[in-house]
Amino acid sequence: MAMTTLGILGSGSGSNMQAILDAIDAGDLDARIGIVLSDHPDAYILERARRKGIRAEVIDCSGHRMKFPDVAQEETVRKLRDAGVELVCLAGFMRLVKRPLLDAFPSRILNIHPSLLPAFPGLEAWRQAVEAGVSESGVTVHMVDAGMDTGPILGQERVVVFPDDTPETLHARIQTVEHRLYPAMIGKYAAQLKL
Repeated sequence: MAMTTLGILGSGSGSNMQAILDAIDAGDLDARIGIVLSDHPDAYILERARRKGIRAEVIDCSGHRMKFPDVAQEETVRKLRDAGVELVCLAGFMRLVKRPLLDAFPSRILNIHPSLLPAFPGLEAWRQAVEAGVSESGVTVHMVDAGMDTGPILGQERVVVFPDDTPETLHARIQTVEHRLYPAMIGKYAAQLKL
């Protein structure tokens, strides 16, 4: 099986991308990151990528704060294809992926979400969990479809919610699990696709 070329889409600091890089460097994930794209020009994920010599570019969403315009998705597709990307990994990407991108990479876009889906889709799932008073939350890796965190689930891991948890303390424990689970599930899924 050949090494899988990944494309990473992120909006923030890129800690999950760093976990993927660490797994690659440790020999635990047979992949390379071909390109990192962000919808925020000042997102730290771009800096992380550039420091590792990885192509890092901005997605121009034409001033839209939340929407992912078709023209921006088409440009994203061009950049991903140009970089030879086989599997797209969302890492804290805060826009809803739609048809231009889904059609270009059918069953080839993964996301990590900080809850046990279908519970607590959307933003700040760790805060939703604490506010709901649940006793457990967790992490889900899933394929991306046109819905909000609704794609087929590939793997999950539970995280206990303690009575004295704040959104911040729960989020920190969830991130520790994310950083282990995401690279493992990327490798497993790439092997299933025989990339």
